Amino acid sequence: MSNLTAPSNPAKQIVHIGLGAFHRAHQAWYTAQVSKNTEWGIVAFTGRSPKAADDLAAQNGRFTLITRSAEGDQFEVIDSIVSAQDGNNTQTFVDAITNPATAIVTLTITEAGYCMDSNGHVDTVNPPASLHRLAVALETRRRVNGLPIAVVSCDNMPSNGALLKMAMTDLFASFGQESCDWLNTQVSFVSTSVDRITPKTTDADIALVEAETGWADKCPVVTEPFSDWVLEGRFPLGRPEWQNAGAKFVVNIEPFENRKLWLLNGAHSVLAYAGQLRGHQTVAEAIADPVCLGWVKDFWAEAVNHLPAAQLDLATYQTALLSRFNNGKIAHRLAQIAIDGSTKLRVRVAPTAKAELAAGRSASACAVAIAAWVQFVIEQDGRVEDSQAQRILQISNTDQLVRDLVAVIDTELSAHAEFMTRIQNQTSRKEAIC
Repeated sequence: MSNLTAPSNPAKQIVHIGLGAFHRAHQAWYTAQVSKNTEWGIVAFTGRSPKAADDLAAQNGRFTLITRSAEGDQFEVIDSIVSAQDGNNTQTFVDAITNPATAIVTLTITEAGYCMDSNGHVDTVNPPASLHRLAVALETRRRVNGLPIAVVSCDNMPSNGALLKMAMTDLFASFGQESCDWLNTQVSFVSTSVDRITPKTTDADIALVEAETGWADKCPVVTEPFSDWVLEGRFPLGRPEWQNAGAKFVVNIEPFENRKLWLLNGAHSVLAYAGQLRGHQTVAEAIADPVCLGWVKDFWAEAVNHLPAAQLDLATYQTALLSRFNNGKIAHRLAQIAIDGSTKLRVRVAPTAKAELAAGRSASACAVAIAAWVQFVIEQDGRVEDSQAQRILQISNTDQLVRDLVAVIDTELSAHAEFMTRIQNQTSRKEAIC
């Protein structure tokens, strides 16, 4: 039975935006490993629905992490979240950011939560809710105490720290020059590369925790043994010693984030669409399909052409990925990965495609990956879960259907005649993928 006594107030505080399974398996887990005697605590806010906060608050922030491998399940109670809050409670959020004990803000709001245009800017008239609340809270902190702070994006986007800074700069422009100067000098935007698979928790997982531990935990999280966290940037008011739990602090994060985005996330996207078209439901099922495995390896062969091999140990990394993909104990559902495909493919596949084309090569494996998404959208009659859902649905009735869909991902690729011919050839023959 887990001890549900309310935790003591921590000496230092992390505010998190986007309370969900990944945050709890990743940043909350890292913090729990290294923060003893309540030195650091996390005040976590939901991104949309308050349910996750309500369930977790009833357990004083504690939950069970199920680490699942071929050898069996391990159960660990994570206690680093000292408060779980509804993200729509703006005043509570502002109070947390202005608290002098708060040294760090972390975000897991998914790529779609940033709502940035192709140049990395946000709509300042109708800004995304999470970023707007963050901007207001940071400006309030400036006015209340002016203390510096580190803001850490933990979402799967290249240069996520720089992108978040650009978004905050856009939104701070309306506050005046003094506010913008404070943002530039007192707020550190930390870039990260994050990695840990966290499939959706099922009723069976909840029942398993109670059977194995005796605790009726309403919100356990399932994850894999592997975890990775690479960070670049300053923490002016300090941070937990995450490196003692395996996190890496580097001077230049770009090679690490590209390795993860292109090899792990890119392969996931290939499997998400091609795998479902071929009748598979999970990553483990899809990677066991020799056709899907071949497409993943072909995509990797193109991606590694644009990664510094000596620095990243790419062969070992790819071997580890295949081992993770084959972990049938982790039911990583392709339908979950397939959500918001236009945004994901823009950063996971399009950069490799453009680099291959610029090098005078065919980018044929990238074409297969994008064609699989196009075919998937067509099979769904344009009705997909995507940040560009309305645009995609409208495109489903256009004469240039395939080209218009590729343009949602990247207009440069949609204008490349030879690349589009390869995609057209794939999508015109359904059996090429299915």
